[in-house]
Amino acid sequence: MQPNPEIYDDIKCCVCSNSDPKEFTLQYSKEKFSVVTCNKCGLYFIPPYFRKKISYENYKNEAVTEAVRRGNNWVKIQRHKLRFQTIKKYKTSGDLFDLGSGWGHFMLAGIELGYNVYGIEISEQPYLYSKNDLKLPVDHIDFFEMKEDKKFDIVTLWDVLEHIDKADLFIEKCAKVTKSDGILVIQVPQIDSYFAKKYKDDWKMMGLDHVNYFSKKTITQLLEQYGYKVEKIKSSFEIKLFIMYTILPLLKRFKGTSKAKTTQEANYEITASERQQYFNKFTSKPMWQLKLFVFFHNIIYNTLSFFNIGEEMIVIARKVK
Repeated sequence: MQPNPEIYDDIKCCVCSNSDPKEFTLQYSKEKFSVVTCNKCGLYFIPPYFRKKISYENYKNEAVTEAVRRGNNWVKIQRHKLRFQTIKKYKTSGDLFDLGSGWGHFMLAGIELGYNVYGIEISEQPYLYSKNDLKLPVDHIDFFEMKEDKKFDIVTLWDVLEHIDKADLFIEKCAKVTKSDGILVIQVPQIDSYFAKKYKDDWKMMGLDHVNYFSKKTITQLLEQYGYKVEKIKSSFEIKLFIMYTILPLLKRFKGTSKAKTTQEANYEITASERQQYFNKFTSKPMWQLKLFVFFHNIIYNTLSFFNIGEEMIVIARKVK
């Protein structure tokens, strides 16, 4: 397979800074993008040639906001409290900065658990919802433009770093706002997971909006460059995402409402508001059923994580320099 040489224009690995076009290998070639690997460190990523039109400022629209508004916040908060079970092993309290705070439910859970929270969100609709509906301390700014005058005990990146083209500069700035002995908590798709290896270029986590595909090795190498020591890497299998990105497309195919030949193609046909509406339907049961669901959800999540089964990883890194 001979790739278009233009895909290597301005190419640079965010982990080892390799910028020699000859030191990259074309790994997967899709209809709208390609994925390459860095021969020096092994990072998988989409070259900047394909990423020029990607923007996250209007990542979600008003239809999605309305669907989120009609959702069950109690269920969403329970999901995030599960994340705090991991965080509490390292920091039981303190100033927490949620970078890319989305719809704000993680911050809401943090407030309930006694953390002093602050967040930023670049996408307008999630920002407006978390600011106006949930009354959270969130700013609508680009992280690269944020002042560095305040430092935090905990910095969290939930499904953020895979979207960032200059992940090295992003982590460098994270280090500037993390206190000494503070922790950075990252969740990203894991390219060396069982699911990524099994499905390869059909892996549902692979798409143009995900530029970086880290392995345990490459995420560790990146963090260590900026004064972090990785304390823990654990697998994460997001059941909410499984419901929205696997069960829903399958149902659409089986019901004949989709013309897609594969589940992945069906995924591309589904809008963000449709996914949220389906999740709302799934979680509109009586409270006793929801509590039972959350109970078994947590058992399944923790069991899968214990056996290292998941397509994402949660990385806990401590600031040591």
